Amino acid sequence: MTITRWIPRHPSIEFDEDLNRLWSQFHHDSREDVSQVNFLPPVDIEEQEKVYHVAIELPGVKKSDVKVNIEDNVLTISGEKNSSEKVKDENYHRVERSYGKFRRCFRLPELVDKNKIAAEFKDGILNIDIPKLEEALPKEIEIKSIKN
Repeated sequence: MTITRWIPRHPSIEFDEDLNRLWSQFHHDSREDVSQVNFLPPVDIEEQEKVYHVAIELPGVKKSDVKVNIEDNVLTISGEKNSSEKVKDENYHRVERSYGKFRRCFRLPELVDKNKIAAEFKDGILNIDIPKLEEALPKEIEIKSIKN
């Protein structure tokens, strides 16, 4: 068990620090270039009875700019969201859409059928279905009655 020293602080000090932190986050420099942050697309992973379903949002990304592979039981989704030339040429006051290379990696459970993984790209969403092996599926065991 680790013992940690507790130093009591007055609530007004904590409130002041929280307020200062909030104020600095709210009033950040409006010239900051958010678009220089790496593009990190959101991912949903759902476990269904016979398959794991992965959905990744890739708005503005072309199918040809996305790669899906599996190696050492790790699913890797990578690609690049390119900025449009219009953004560079116009007189924008603010650009918040992010661009750049992305890479998302997920360790897969051992009992998946790697040979039957299917991927589909439609309307800016990449859907990947990863089927479970038969051994991983739930099985109902028949109960036998014994005659006396």
